[in-house]
Amino acid sequence: MCRVLISLVAVACGALPLAAQQPPVPMPESYRGAQLRMLRLQRSLLLAMADSMPESLYRDKVTPVQRDFAQQIHHAANAVAGITARYMGLRMPELPDTAEALNSRAGLCGYVNATFDFAEGVLKSQTPESRAEVVSFFGQMEIPRWQIWDEVHQHTMWTAGQVVANFRKHDMPPPGYGFF
Repeated sequence: MCRVLISLVAVACGALPLAAQQPPVPMPESYRGAQLRMLRLQRSLLLAMADSMPESLYRDKVTPVQRDFAQQIHHAANAVAGITARYMGLRMPELPDTAEALNSRAGLCGYVNATFDFAEGVLKSQTPESRAEVVSFFGQMEIPRWQIWDEVHQHTMWTAGQVVANFRKHDMPPPGYGFF
């Protein structure tokens, strides 16, 4: 039994490098529209969170080790611009002042809008050749640039989901989920 298990593990481990060597999956041009809709969903969620939280609680944390509410929204938005710039080979755009973004609703919403304006502009103008180009994503995996947008979406939604605890701490409902 043990030999069979060891043999299966050896075969599976041997197949992993072969799977990693497969060419990237081409993505139809129509998928760009879905990715634009994902960016718009992310933006609207972060803006709804910023609008729903009283400014007096922007610097509040649920636990001592986590980012405060404004820092978490800022982090989600900043990653959109940062990842876009880094993996699309662009300079980071000029963004609104962090001190204002972390301490006022207008500042935080302005920051969110600036990062998403940048990312949406890049996605809309990205050539099919650029979308197909393979890059090393955080040195962890080789993926086509079109997939970067999906990774950005996952990061934003993951980060925004953590903010729900900030609302719950104060017995406040988080903003409604965008699909309902």
